[in-house]
Amino acid sequence: MKILYRYLNLELAIPIFWVMIGLIGILSFFDFIQEINDLGKGTYNLLSIFSYVVLSIPGHVYEIVPIAVLIGSMYAIGQLSENSELTVIRSSGYSIKHIAFTLSFTGLFFTLFTFAVGDLVTPLTEKKAQEIRITAKESIVTQEFRSGLWIKDSNSFINVEHVLPDTSLSNIRIYEFDNNFHLRTITNAKKANFKESEWKLEDVDQTIFNQDKISTISLKSANWKSLIKPEMMNVLLVSPEKMSSMGLIHFIKYLKNNRQKVTRYEIALWEKLIYPLASIAMVLFAIPFGFFQERSGGKNVKIFLGILFGIFYQIMNSGFRYIGLLNDWHPLSCAAIPTLIFFSIGVMMIYKTEHQ
Repeated sequence: MKILYRYLNLELAIPIFWVMIGLIGILSFFDFIQEINDLGKGTYNLLSIFSYVVLSIPGHVYEIVPIAVLIGSMYAIGQLSENSELTVIRSSGYSIKHIAFTLSFTGLFFTLFTFAVGDLVTPLTEKKAQEIRITAKESIVTQEFRSGLWIKDSNSFINVEHVLPDTSLSNIRIYEFDNNFHLRTITNAKKANFKESEWKLEDVDQTIFNQDKISTISLKSANWKSLIKPEMMNVLLVSPEKMSSMGLIHFIKYLKNNRQKVTRYEIALWEKLIYPLASIAMVLFAIPFGFFQERSGGKNVKIFLGILFGIFYQIMNSGFRYIGLLNDWHPLSCAAIPTLIFFSIGVMMIYKTEHQ
């Protein structure tokens, strides 16, 4: 029994890994072609491009695992069926449900693998990749508006002209208001670095508004305590979908404290928890196609269908994400519906195939 378990899961896992390697190779090649156009900008040389492409691989792995599981599973199940191995296994007293349960352990492995890569590896490598790219090209992280980036922090509004790749800030303006939203101070600083739990401002000019007078002071340096942390600036380097779960939780908490909209980040958080489960759903979805092949179709058809359904799944994921943002749907439903649809279809097809 254990030998059969091991054999079935190994036969499923090997094609999945090969498909994954192939897809990663294609995506990395496209990354290289895209980045080669910027060769020579600043100090952006071939070594920088290769470093960026390599560091982008974990992000691609996280994105393509469910597709690789689907394509690899459909190929493996089709191969087992073509060699009449599924027929022999069923003749030995194994039901399709039992086969599905056995193969779901491969899906569970890739679920854990996807979560580990997406939550522990991708946030670090994606941030480093963007830092290398931006630093080498001698550019800045972001400019949300012509005046720079705007952030709300309690009763203060902060305008940052430039956020640098090391998350230090340049040309900062801090507008502080009282509880009645009367302007109290305007602080201008040339540069800010985060050290010892607070921001160290350099070349500071501060204008203070009192009821009867306005005064100005200049300081070479000053300390600024704020809820804003360098980790929060990572959202400018790394898209919410590639941030870690804890990073998203902290950022959502910060936005809620400042009464700002959090829907996009809540959807990303739920996707971070649910998306890895797609691997199990894809295995269950692929299993019935192996039994359909007993009557018609071939391996090439199964591979084509796997690619088609995999692309459709990614389109559904993106579609529900953006539609949910536009219509303010509950974040859990936006993240769960695509995976739930594939899981439900897979279970229903297994049940139907079993009782035919």
